[in-house]
Amino acid sequence: MNVPKKMKLFFLFTIVVTLLLSACSSSDTNGEKAEDGKVKLRFATWDVGDDVELQQGLIDEFNAKNSDIEVVLEAYGGDYDTKITAGIGAKDAPDIMYMWNYPQYKDALEPLDSYIKDRGEEYKSNFYEALWNYNSVGEDIYGLPVGYTTHVVYYNKDLFDAAGLEYPQAGWTWEDLQAAAKKLTNKDKKITGFAFPGQPDPYDFEMYLWGNGASYVDNKGKLDGNLNSKKSIETFTMFQNMLEEGTAITTEGWGDTEMKSGKVGMFINGAWYLSAFTEAGINYGVVEIPAFGNNPSASIVSSSGIAMSKDSKHKEAAFKFMEFWTGEQANKARLSFELPVLKSVVESEKLQEDPIKKVFYNMLEQSEGYTPTSFVTEDWSKLSDELSLVFEQIFNPSTRVDPKEALNSVAK
Repeated sequence: MNVPKKMKLFFLFTIVVTLLLSACSSSDTNGEKAEDGKVKLRFATWDVGDDVELQQGLIDEFNAKNSDIEVVLEAYGGDYDTKITAGIGAKDAPDIMYMWNYPQYKDALEPLDSYIKDRGEEYKSNFYEALWNYNSVGEDIYGLPVGYTTHVVYYNKDLFDAAGLEYPQAGWTWEDLQAAAKKLTNKDKKITGFAFPGQPDPYDFEMYLWGNGASYVDNKGKLDGNLNSKKSIETFTMFQNMLEEGTAITTEGWGDTEMKSGKVGMFINGAWYLSAFTEAGINYGVVEIPAFGNNPSASIVSSSGIAMSKDSKHKEAAFKFMEFWTGEQANKARLSFELPVLKSVVESEKLQEDPIKKVFYNMLEQSEGYTPTSFVTEDWSKLSDELSLVFEQIFNPSTRVDPKEALNSVAK
């Protein structure tokens, strides 16, 4: 049967209208007002288990106090990046989302500078300054800090006691660490002084270069003369020398397993192991990362933030929730598993008096002004893969390539 042209156009018009109406009705959970008049906001988290229960409790409190807003939690877990990327691609991203990889997602995020400015300087300055650097790209802020960890040196007090060594103190140097590692190492008992990953995370390892006045790239992303600079080569050589001397070992993980077994005296990582070591009954302490001479050490910061979709239809409401999520009440609620990002909470909870947690804050204050290469270079993923191969060449016992040669192979 032949359908008249006018009828075809009518059918086409009907289909388009139906699709548009369907899209509008399905957007009730993406920033539109529902039938009850409330603004519906979607909030995506990467957390799982008990953390999600705690988060839902906080959201329930916010919803109860804000009768015109309803925040709906979406827990993505291990599929977080996949689902966020898919949502952004389909123009269906959550209004608010946990974030760390701002360089990758920045084009889909709302710059927050104007919102922060409206809250006043006191609001912004209550966050630790170093954290803004990890929630920004260039001159634009894209996220509010939620939690963080710096890296510190974990040490086994029992092994230090057995070797007759004093515990390390703030202000110590890499020479001090190497001397301690040598005295801790006992081949008969299969104890080694220091451990680090055989394939370090390139993102993390850059902090050692910072402490020695170097970095992978300059502020324009140039590798040559930076990654392979004299100070950079010196840093890699120091780690390689400890391996060759037998006072350090490389590990498949981070060194925590060897620490728990009592076979390693020291390793470096973030706050993730505090609860696990305490529960395991490990007699441990933490201290700031050693310095190169008189240069203060620095740490990479593993920072979590929350960001706003640039496509959110209710941005003021979204920022209101973001303020709540990063405010004092929520910071205190997450104390059991997250280091607070607000100076006022650190003060009220007396965290600078805690012999363990204060070290993480000392490292945070020492690490202001450093920008990871992942925020500078145009293709961090490619460079990270190349650096991983270089680390393997330098630290693998079957190769032990000269650091200068290995670094030049990438930089030039």
